[in-house]
Amino acid sequence: MKHTVRFLLSGAAAATLLTLPACKPPGAASAAAGTASVSEGKSAAERTWVAPGQKDEYYLFYSGGHSGQVYVAGLPSMRHITTIPVFAKYPGTGYGFDEETKAMLGDYTWGDVHHPGLSKTDGLYDGRWLFVNDNANNRIARIDLRDFKTKQILGPIPNSMGNHGSSFVTDNTEYVLVATRFSVPLPKGRYADPADYEKEFNGAVSGIRVDPKSGEMSVGWQILTPPFDWDLGSTGKGPSSGWAFWTSYNTEMAHDTLEANSTQKDRDYAAIVNWRAAETAVREGRAGTMDGVPMIDPAKVPGVLYYLPVPKSPHGIDTDPSGRWIVASGKLQPVASVFDFNKIQDAIAKKAFDGEFRGVPIIKYESVLEGEVPVGLGPLHTQYDGQGNAYTSLFIESAVAKWKLPPWSPEERADLNKVVLDKIAVHYNIGHLVIGGSDTRKPYGQYLVAMNKMSKGRHVSVGPSQPEDSELIDITGSKMQMLYETFTEPEPHFAQILKVSDAKPIEVYPKAENKDPDAVWDQKDAGVVRKGKVVEVKMIAIRSRFIPDRVDAKVGDELVIHVTNVEQTPDMIHGLGIVEQNVNVVIDPGETKTVRLKMTKSGVFPFYCTNFCSALHQEMQGYLAVQPAEVAAK
Repeated sequence: MKHTVRFLLSGAAAATLLTLPACKPPGAASAAAGTASVSEGKSAAERTWVAPGQKDEYYLFYSGGHSGQVYVAGLPSMRHITTIPVFAKYPGTGYGFDEETKAMLGDYTWGDVHHPGLSKTDGLYDGRWLFVNDNANNRIARIDLRDFKTKQILGPIPNSMGNHGSSFVTDNTEYVLVATRFSVPLPKGRYADPADYEKEFNGAVSGIRVDPKSGEMSVGWQILTPPFDWDLGSTGKGPSSGWAFWTSYNTEMAHDTLEANSTQKDRDYAAIVNWRAAETAVREGRAGTMDGVPMIDPAKVPGVLYYLPVPKSPHGIDTDPSGRWIVASGKLQPVASVFDFNKIQDAIAKKAFDGEFRGVPIIKYESVLEGEVPVGLGPLHTQYDGQGNAYTSLFIESAVAKWKLPPWSPEERADLNKVVLDKIAVHYNIGHLVIGGSDTRKPYGQYLVAMNKMSKGRHVSVGPSQPEDSELIDITGSKMQMLYETFTEPEPHFAQILKVSDAKPIEVYPKAENKDPDAVWDQKDAGVVRKGKVVEVKMIAIRSRFIPDRVDAKVGDELVIHVTNVEQTPDMIHGLGIVEQNVNVVIDPGETKTVRLKMTKSGVFPFYCTNFCSALHQEMQGYLAVQPAEVAAK
């Protein structure tokens, strides 16, 4: 009978879902009424429904903004799956409490994650690593997708201030490319009056080298730039492989009231960087050194950097899957400028320059422009579906425009309004948008996620601090169709989408791979040893017991606990929390964690398993008994 009831409830729920109408926000009626997608005949609810026990087809990796973390959701369900801690402590997984992750975090307590980038092989995602930037503290981190954990934090990066223009991954993950948002007197630590900004301040673009086997990051080279504010970029592919592109704002080189003073010119500059030439220059000894890393002066090393005028106050610049078309958008101009990389190469070869700035050639805008597509108000970022279409976010208009990439017919070229194919409203003030694989040779081309800066009351009230709004859009048909809406904590800037089948995460650390010299796997090897003022514990965590479950120490001791989760069964996670000692380490199956703490007060402090593990989870506890120093001395 219980089974029958369950079946009836499931059937009712399914029937309700089948009859739900497709989501149609204001302004989206034309999109919903257009040519049907590959899911013709199915409602929006059906297309996003992932039944209990079923799994999503894609991972969605959101940047966590000033939380310092990365959020992982599934597509098409849009359900939050997990949080990957990166630049801030996260008690849920014990991140920042054990010695290894504390050392990675260093003295910083937060970070500002903006732009995740997936590792690639031959221009396609390979499911190995995810790189994320820290805009606040000039760092970059690498997450290993074998276990979805942060394995390295590099930085602060020398000669770089405000790591916003990253993380842009080259075709074979040779480099993660970075550009400074802010210019400062270089090398860092040198004082100069901000009133002398144009003369004394500089920025840089950097190539962060990635070891092809381990993923270990190091600074490979840097290129000195004028004091522009570098924004976002992309890496080339195909004909543009070996090149990278960044937009900038504030080519006026203003140092105050930037809202007005950095928007005076009709155009700003994009950086066109030949990173292979930069690599060669360093290898041939044509770079100087600043703060211990190779620094290239582009005026002295021709061919590594060119400037290209782009629409005023740009934000994004994006290379299409073919590697030929490069799209830059200016927030204050209603067009997306399409540049032809073949023409860029030709212009460089023929020296079709419009002068130079500080010894760096400025490519003539008209010589490389393919066309200015009238996409709408406030264009920011562009993504690609791999079917010859581009999708541009419109911040002011709160919409996404779909338009056709070149080559265009003579009729389309005569009236570029004809290449704008569709537009769909989003809520509200969209910033970034993402299509799976847009920055690769072969995008997935199924879903678009719009990451909107404001939710504007589309959720139940949660007080003054409002969530962000993300919307899932079907792009498989000629017309876009809104499918689903969800809310996230502040503040997703950009995201990456990866096929679940392209990642191979483990769920248990194999015992044979645990090389920690302090790991113990048998209770006979566990115990407590005093070495002068150091009390060292080698502990086992297993359902449902800590061995040893009593630790004795005295005030003034340093307590070092190495705890190994000896389970080899998925989801058998244990945590070690010590009451009133501010300790919580979480140990996955087969993992060893180390924690150090100074005994500053006497008493008996319970410790317990913080992660539910079995029916006797509550009984998994023990005691840390700390004697007063005077008692211990007797």
